[in-house]
Amino acid sequence: MGKKKFKMKKPQRKKKIPAALPSSPAPPWTELPTDVAANILQRLSCVELLESVQKVCTTWRSLCRDPAMWRVIKFSDVDVDVDSCDELEIICRHAVDRSQGQLLDINLEYFGTDELLHYISERSNQLRCLSLACCDDISGIGLREAAKKLPQLEELHLFCTRFISAEGIEAIGLSCPMLKSFTFTYHRYIFPLLKGNEFPMAIAKSMPALRHLCLIGNKMTNEGVEAILDGCPQLESLDLRKCFSVDLKGDLGSRCFQRLKGLKGPGDSTSDYKWEAEIYDCEYDEDYSPSEFGDYSVGDYDDFTDPFNDLYLNDEYNDYEHEYGFFFWDD
Repeated sequence: MGKKKFKMKKPQRKKKIPAALPSSPAPPWTELPTDVAANILQRLSCVELLESVQKVCTTWRSLCRDPAMWRVIKFSDVDVDVDSCDELEIICRHAVDRSQGQLLDINLEYFGTDELLHYISERSNQLRCLSLACCDDISGIGLREAAKKLPQLEELHLFCTRFISAEGIEAIGLSCPMLKSFTFTYHRYIFPLLKGNEFPMAIAKSMPALRHLCLIGNKMTNEGVEAILDGCPQLESLDLRKCFSVDLKGDLGSRCFQRLKGLKGPGDSTSDYKWEAEIYDCEYDEDYSPSEFGDYSVGDYDDFTDPFNDLYLNDEYNDYEHEYGFFFWDD
């Protein structure tokens, strides 16, 4: 038998491990103390936080998941159009979920529905401040029902609002006994001699703890102001700008100036007011003249604007707080 031949294996060369590349320095913002970073991020809108900021780095993502970041939710100065309302509502719900019941202050502008308001109130019983501006899809009933779930509400601000009646305002006041600051402004053409004290009377009956009240553009008279002063003994400031049926001369003016720390009268400037404040309190002007409607007869108006129509008078319609008649009627 022949001898087996053994082949010598060549020693394998060890693979060279490439030298580790120097790590790039961490972005400078990750070195900020957590409280400082949170303070900076809270200055941004919730749309920016959810759509952009939380995607920047793990540090910011962690901050954006902290419920404390969502105690204040602001939708002010957000571009809103018909196509974006649904998307903004989804973002708002997501922000409310992130707060995990710690939401204290929320502001909605140009969007919102009864369903969204219900969603917020169900999950935010600690809410202290609610602000709605130009939210035409929120009804009076929707706001009243939400208020029942917000017993700790201290501030309610309704800007450019036509969707709620005096009865609704009174119901909200009774549901929110801790209310200290209330704003209710609505703007439209005010014709001569069109006066009414329904809203101030409702406020006087239901909001005794008020400190601050803003009623720009209300059609109240001196009687309404007197009712507010009597019904709100802790009132400190009163904004009556554009309330052209109020006359602060004489005893009423003296009473207001002596008692209130801050008073703005009907003729005071509205330059610091964000919303439209133009109100016409004259028989007509060159831009808005009764002659423009001279060709219309009673038959030209639809049933919803006819105060003698059965729909206007029946109970079902009244339950919806005259929502369809607000453009013409200020109840």
